[in-house]
Order: sequence, then C-alpha cells, then structure tokens
Amino acid sequence: MATDPGIGYRVVATVTDVKGECGAGHRTGDTFEISCHNPGGLCGFFYHDLFPALSTFQFGGRLPWWEGDAIEVSCPDSANRVTLRLERAARSPDPAAG
Repeated sequence: MATDPGIGYRVVATVTDVKGECGAGHRTGDTFEISCHNPGGLCGFFYHDLFPALSTFQFGGRLPWWEGDAIEVSCPDSANRVTLRLERAARSPDPAAG
C-alpha cells in the first residue's frame, strides 16, 4: 500500500447522504481523510470517478463552479448513491521536520 507523503492540502470527506446501500459500508455522518495516496475506504468505482477532482482540489486548484475550500461529490452508482462533502485545509507543520 502506498504511503501518503503528506503533500498538498489535507482533505477530509464527510458522508452527507446515502441513497440505497453503499457497497463499501459508508453511512451518513462518516468522516475520513482522503488524498491522492489514500482512498479513504472508498470503493474503486467512486475513487476512480473522483480522482481527477480530488487531485485538483488537494493541490490547491479549483474549477469555475467550486467556491471556497469545500466541494460536494457523488459516486457514480445512481441506485446506491453516496454524496461526500470534501473540505481542504492547510496541513499542520510536522514537528519532526525541524
């Protein structure tokens, strides 16, 4: 498994809605970190669909319809749709880095 090198913004995902049943077991209210190196427990379908937006978001980019440091994304399974709110924040300095 890849190790997250801690680059870019810290991104926290919050499950805001689940229609049907998530195959990965996510439930409304779940919160977890996600990054280009850490799929955060998402299934491959959602992570694959999300990755282009996630990489843009994690490294400080934005798309014209995004506002601020939070975006909403949904999985591609329309019968069991999971909606996430992604929020980015600066990473805390690593005290070990000196």
